[in-house]
Amino acid sequence: MADLNPNKKTPTPTMIPIPSPSPSQFHSPSPAINSTPMTPKSPFITRVMTPLASPMKKAMASMQGYLEFTKLNPHDEWLPITESRNGNAFYAAFHTLSSGIGIQALVLPLAFTALGWVWGIISLSTFFVWQMYTLWLLIQLHESSSGVRYSRYLWLSMVTFGEKLGKLMTLIPTIYLSSGTCITLIMIGGATSKLLFNTIVGNTWEDKNDTPLTMIEWYLVFTCLAVVLSQLPNLNSIAGVSLIGAVASVSYCTIIWMVSVIEGRPDGGSNAQQEKVSGISRVCDILNALGIVAFAFRGHNLVLEIQGTMPSSLKQPSRVPMWKGVKYSYSIIAMCLFPLAIGGYWAYGNLMPTTGGMLTALYKYHGQSTSKAILELTSILVIINCLTSFQIYAMPVFDNLELRYVTKMNGPCPWWVRAGSRVFFGVLAFFVAVALPFLPSLAGLIGGIALPITLAYPCFMWIVMKKPDQYSKMWWLNWILGCLGMALSALLVFGAIWTIVTRGIEVHFFKPE
Repeated sequence: MADLNPNKKTPTPTMIPIPSPSPSQFHSPSPAINSTPMTPKSPFITRVMTPLASPMKKAMASMQGYLEFTKLNPHDEWLPITESRNGNAFYAAFHTLSSGIGIQALVLPLAFTALGWVWGIISLSTFFVWQMYTLWLLIQLHESSSGVRYSRYLWLSMVTFGEKLGKLMTLIPTIYLSSGTCITLIMIGGATSKLLFNTIVGNTWEDKNDTPLTMIEWYLVFTCLAVVLSQLPNLNSIAGVSLIGAVASVSYCTIIWMVSVIEGRPDGGSNAQQEKVSGISRVCDILNALGIVAFAFRGHNLVLEIQGTMPSSLKQPSRVPMWKGVKYSYSIIAMCLFPLAIGGYWAYGNLMPTTGGMLTALYKYHGQSTSKAILELTSILVIINCLTSFQIYAMPVFDNLELRYVTKMNGPCPWWVRAGSRVFFGVLAFFVAVALPFLPSLAGLIGGIALPITLAYPCFMWIVMKKPDQYSKMWWLNWILGCLGMALSALLVFGAIWTIVTRGIEVHFFKPE
């Protein structure tokens, strides 16, 4: 018989409750997260396990983001460029100013003799804006979106273009811009030391058997001073040295152009543009003049290294103080270079010496009428600037030498290894300066090869690393500037080779003059 009682309930199947995942498990990509809830082993952990929006979780997430952002090479803390990361905008300004103004700025008026007033000022302004833009690009590229910091120009090039192509494109130019600059500084510092000595004592030694020091010995004196100063351990430790060098460079540039303008034009000086020369000679003169203007701006091979000395985080990335320091320093650099070029061309015109620039012109045309104290002060400031610039340009070389030891031994260099490597580089640079005294005659050729470091490669790096939208403004701008920089480099190399072939250079070994 069927039970027809309407009040009797029909049993329903039992439903097993399914535990819901915690908020932190939704969309979790990690396979290590278990889907079953875990029971805390202590009441303290229970109190800590709070929702994601709690202050504790926010702090932990912020710390995790900071650690992910600052992915550092484990060897960085043992290398001289990056072992100290307490730099700031002032340090960046000191380093940039000390390395950005050099003796090459004193030959800027020579470019105006070929370009004239209008095109000389236009070219100087154009190159200034162009190199400021590529500086900004490098500063932005120092830190990638993944948090990796590229504290060496060569490293950034290898990451951007590939290891083999990156080395091929930038290894030789960066070596020249570091080691070659140090060699040139030894030549300039030694020659200026001899000039200072002769200014102080006059010509009283020339007719005696116990003659003063030879040029090689003056090179040696300068090298010894530079090597002693190079024993400071890292890039941040020479910030005070760079400050002294920056003050010295600004001072001697200001003294030279002001004295030249106040003393007036020497007899025979003219601001008329060079006579019109038809054909390839005129083109090469213009190219050489553009090269002089372009080479007046230097230091792009050091900007990433300087930025590498700064701390960085998500909230305070290193590009902010670095760009601030660069803007301050290049404002001062502009106030030095433009008066030098314009005032020097007005004062000397076609009488501008091809060697030594305005420093040589000051001694040659105003050496008798200018106070002896001013001449001596100018020479001392030039020597100080050469000594301080040597330190910052040699730092990438020191870093590379110590990298070999650190990579092999997996530990920091002992003090005697560091000191010995720097003495070795000083001796090597001194030997090259003595053996190849004609090296400055090849500056146009080698500088043309190294020019893309300043004007072209940063534009291509931005396109590869940042990947701007195709045919966007930034895409077009960087492609155009990069291609123009490469074309200008090729033209400058051509002009330098033509000048060497047609006019020749005086090659003499182990006979510095």
